[in-house]
Amino acid sequence: MFLTEQFGFFSLSALSAWGFLMAFFFNIFIYSIDVKRKTTLLISSFIMMVSYMTGDHFFTWLSFTTVTYIHWAIYDLVTLLCLGISYHLIKKTTVSFTYLVCGLSINILLFVAVYLDLHVYENSTYWILWDVYSFGVNIVDFTMIVALIVDRDILGLIRLKNGIKALFKGQQVKHPA
Repeated sequence: MFLTEQFGFFSLSALSAWGFLMAFFFNIFIYSIDVKRKTTLLISSFIMMVSYMTGDHFFTWLSFTTVTYIHWAIYDLVTLLCLGISYHLIKKTTVSFTYLVCGLSINILLFVAVYLDLHVYENSTYWILWDVYSFGVNIVDFTMIVALIVDRDILGLIRLKNGIKALFKGQQVKHPA
């Protein structure tokens, strides 16, 4: 809410849509020079670009009703579903795919939390959740854009996932028969 007051809603959503468009164009280039062909990178960047471009235009220009946060949560859930379908078709993934799944999941949680706060509990007094939402959604969006472009484990999520897997795998409990 703070960021949208400072920069305006349209400029931040347009910047995110433009970032995903540029990430898609970059991945088309990478695909055309035969660097990464047999992964979900091109398809996932296409899905994200289509999602954010259509979402930006649909929700700001074509929508006749007031858009609530639950609509954005459902929209991100559909995007997550499309990414899952692309993964099951190709069966090979990249580091950026993990960042997209985590980022969309975080965005969904933030959208649902703010929706519950504003529309279900009808809270109208400012509190920290609104800032967490405002900064969180935008930081997650830009992290996903960077992850699509560099396709590296920039925040260490893959290492964290592998460490947690190894931790639980190493502590197998033997039950007496």
